[in-house]
Order: sequence, then C-alpha cells, then structure tokens
Amino acid sequence: MQRLILLFTLLASVLGLHADSDQETTQRVRYKYGPAFIYRVMLTDKQGTTGSLEHPTRFLSRRSVERRKRQGLAVDSTDLPVSARYLKLIRNKDVDIIGQSRWQNTVLVRVRDSSQIQRVNQLPCVKGIKLVWQAPDSITPSAVKTKYHDYFEDRDSVSNEPYGTAAKQIRTLQGHRLHDIGLRGEAMMIAVLDGGFKNVDKIPAFQHVDIRGHQDFVNPASPSIFAETDHGTKVLSAMAINQPYYYVGTAPKASYWLLRCEDTQTEQEVEEDYWTMAAEFADSVGCDLINSSLGYNEYDHPQMSYRQWQLDGRTAFVSRSASMLAGKGIIVVNSAGNSGMGTWKKIGVPSDADHILTVGAIMDDEPHKIAPFSSVGPTQDLRIKPDVVAIGAPTRLVNGRGVIMDDMGTSFSTPVVCGLMACLWQALRNKTAEEMIDLIRQNGNNYDHPDNIFGYGVPNFWRAYQIGTYNTQQPSTP
Repeated sequence: MQRLILLFTLLASVLGLHADSDQETTQRVRYKYGPAFIYRVMLTDKQGTTGSLEHPTRFLSRRSVERRKRQGLAVDSTDLPVSARYLKLIRNKDVDIIGQSRWQNTVLVRVRDSSQIQRVNQLPCVKGIKLVWQAPDSITPSAVKTKYHDYFEDRDSVSNEPYGTAAKQIRTLQGHRLHDIGLRGEAMMIAVLDGGFKNVDKIPAFQHVDIRGHQDFVNPASPSIFAETDHGTKVLSAMAINQPYYYVGTAPKASYWLLRCEDTQTEQEVEEDYWTMAAEFADSVGCDLINSSLGYNEYDHPQMSYRQWQLDGRTAFVSRSASMLAGKGIIVVNSAGNSGMGTWKKIGVPSDADHILTVGAIMDDEPHKIAPFSSVGPTQDLRIKPDVVAIGAPTRLVNGRGVIMDDMGTSFSTPVVCGLMACLWQALRNKTAEEMIDLIRQNGNNYDHPDNIFGYGVPNFWRAYQIGTYNTQQPSTP
C-alpha cells in the first residue's frame, strides 16, 4: 500500500517534468514579444559555405575532430557550415535569423508578420519553409528565483554506504564495480540537454562538478538558465554529484556542458530545432555523450503534433538529427517518455531515433517491474524500443533547492544509464559509439527475448566491461 501511495503521489511530477513548483503557482502574464512567428527555412545546398573539409578545425574543435578520427569517421558535407551567402540573402529580406542547423541545412527565421516569410520563400536557395512556432497570448513566467540549502540533512547520510541514498540505482546496473576499478567518467565529456538548471551555480554539492560551460538555444534566451526549471538540476545530479555517504552520481569525474533547448513556456515544434542546435554545439565542442531527458509528440498546435505511424526515426526533424549523432561519434542516451498510462502510451520523438539508446523506467524494488508510466515501443519500422531500462520509479536525485529527494520518470532513469555509459567508454576508447550501444543492448538481462516494454532489459555494466575488454584483447581473425 505504501508503494502505491508513493507511486500516485509522485505521478504528478511525471505528468509535468519540465514544470518547477514555483512556476506552477505563478500567475500567467501577457506574452510581451508577440505577435511573432518562427519558420524553419530549408535550403537547397551549401554553395558559399565558409567551411572546407580539408580544414575541419576551422569550424569544429580539435577534440571533435579527434573523436571522429578515433572511431574512423570522416568529416562530411553535413558538418560544413550553412552557406554564408545564403544567410546574407535571407537577412536582406528584413527578417531575424535566430538559429541554424549545419546537419539539416536549415535556418530559423523570426518574423513579426507571417507575410514577411514569403519574400524569403521566393529566394532560389530556399526549397521550402515550415511554421514551427507562434507566439502565445500569455505565458507562465520562468526564471523564478528559489532558495536553496547549503548542506544536506544528516538524516540523508548512510553511514555504511559510500553511495549514500543513490546506491540502489547504481548497484542495480552493476555500476559500482566500474567505479571500484577507477572508472568514474574521467576524461569523458557529457552534454546535458534540458530546460533549465536551477541553482546549479549556487548549490554547494555542484561546486566541484567539472562544468565546462553552458549555452541557451531557446529564443528569446533566458536571463539565466540557473533560474529556470530544476528538471536539468535533477538530471545532472544523477550523474555528477560526488558527496560520499550522502549522494554519489554515476559519472562524478566526467566534465559537463549544460545546454538549454527546452522552452518551458510553450510546447511547439521549434524545440526540435533548438534540440538540434544544442546537439550540433555539443558535437562541435567535442562532447562524447548527450543526455537528453526530453521528448515530444503533442504540441500546442494540433497541426504540429505527431501520429504514431510517424515514429520511424526519419519523419521528425529532431529524430533525424538524433539518428545522425552516432555517425559523428557521439552516444545519445534519451528518455523513452512517460506516456505509458495515458492514451498515447508509445515513445515519442526523438526516442524513436535509430542509433541511440532509449531508456525506460523500472520500479526500485525487486523484482524491478516496469514503471506503469514508462512509454513502450516498437517504432513504426518495428525496431525494439526502449533499448534498456533503469530505476526511475523513483530515482534518488538532488533538486533545485539542494535537497535529496525522490522523483519519477524516464527523465531520471536516463542519466543513470548515461553516466555509466561514460564510465564504460572511458575503458573502451577504441570502440565506436555504435559498438558501445550494441554492447549495452547485448548485456541486458532481456537480450535473449527483447520486447517493447523492457527492451533488452536491465543492462549489466560490469559484464559489458568484461566482454568489451576481453574482445579488445583478442587477436583479430585473418
């Protein structure tokens, strides 16, 4: 009975993972930047690009180029910057360019009057346009300041457990055994794509986390990503915090980029463009992994929403972007979604993408049944989804007030897996992103009979390490 009470008490957080409690009680206000529209402009080619495949370090960091070389991956035309000539032609039409995608060769344009976009659409370099955002009448203000605790409560410590209250979610995946041999994510770089990181810049438990930087891709940008929702704070805590006997994450020695691409004020297709821009940035600075606890299927405007037959990894803009990342040498770990108890039930986008790890959620008690809210597969082209599952009902986390607490959702089972992927890849640097994803699937406890609820099951990271290092040491067959 207590377990059921906990489940339904915490279900509210699952249904609104990007909403901070302070924001939920704030009165809605008139949107001061409207009326306005954002269009995705699709370009014909990249003639006039300032980039050259012979000199990739002019538009990619050396770490990004080296990541590709290590995996035998070439820099290709999708990596080249969008044509500077075309950007100039678009700007000359008196519109605001607010973003662009190298990989999909698109430009985001903001206009005050929808008739303005027709001048852009008539350019010979433009092959199409799509409305992806429309200004709302009113919004709930974000960037709300919240008080935080300077220390963890004594009652949160576990005297005989170095992982503190996070022990179960790590030990269930045999992640502690990687840590025992010194694999804690050192020299690995993880990008966290989310909607905000409330008080990460202030909470003492985050002060020793190696945060390389932060960036906001939402338009208009927030005054501070550290005053937005604490959803990203919780996600980051599951990987990065290192407070022995209180709370230890899955990759406490990794470095992190905090990238805001989720607009918590509206739910519209432009967030797929923001996600893509954030992923491309993560690639350019040399990140090895991306944790994305984000997903979409229903938008504020019905014409933007998806149907289940479109979950093929190729229809949604964001899924096409996510499917490209392994080819750039990056592992994407994405939440499956929390629609299992609703009418949709299925995964969303980009969790339908190919070549990524999609993570579902299981209960924290034996025998680790599936969390009822965890979204199910398969994809429309019949690929198994989710790929793996981890504890997400509940996951132990640190929130934006600096308090250790329980929360539920595939959003939080995902970073548990992502951090351990970083630790495992630290030991197996000769393997490609694709090979690492396959290795984890093969070492799930449901690998012999995968389904579309548990996927390949609960991954055993220690066994994956043993098999990965054994195969690496064996001479190749002539």
